[in-house]
Amino acid sequence: MPKNHARKKALAALKDELGIKHACAIELLDHPDADEQDTLERYLAEYVDINTYAEAVDYLRQEQADPRNQVLCETCGWTNGMVCPECAKGCGCEYQCTGWRHEEMRAATGDYDEDSDRYGCEECGAGGGGDPYGECCCYEDDDEDQAA
Repeated sequence: MPKNHARKKALAALKDELGIKHACAIELLDHPDADEQDTLERYLAEYVDINTYAEAVDYLRQEQADPRNQVLCETCGWTNGMVCPECAKGCGCEYQCTGWRHEEMRAATGDYDEDSDRYGCEECGAGGGGDPYGECCCYEDDDEDQAA
């Protein structure tokens, strides 16, 4: 009896949270893959045009079949849609590449290497690490000496 009560509570919570019908909540709760179930719940919660379990599953299958979403590199997890056209390897494992895709992904993930920031001051690091407005004060003393 407690198991059925917990299931009824879970179904009621899904229906209230996602605004779906009882049959859709049952199908969602009985979905065999837990990771996919979380993704389906996210689709139902975030996408206005996805209102049923069947629509969410159809969209998930489309996303899985899209070649851009296929994993390019198992090590870094980059997909074919993230491939860098400027380096030989094309994935996030290539740390020497300064191409736009690597910069874009580092900015999105916050994966900055403070030692190799080409925009920041080499001495104090100001203006780097994703903060382009940092002001370097390293050479102010030199400017004052030259003015005197």
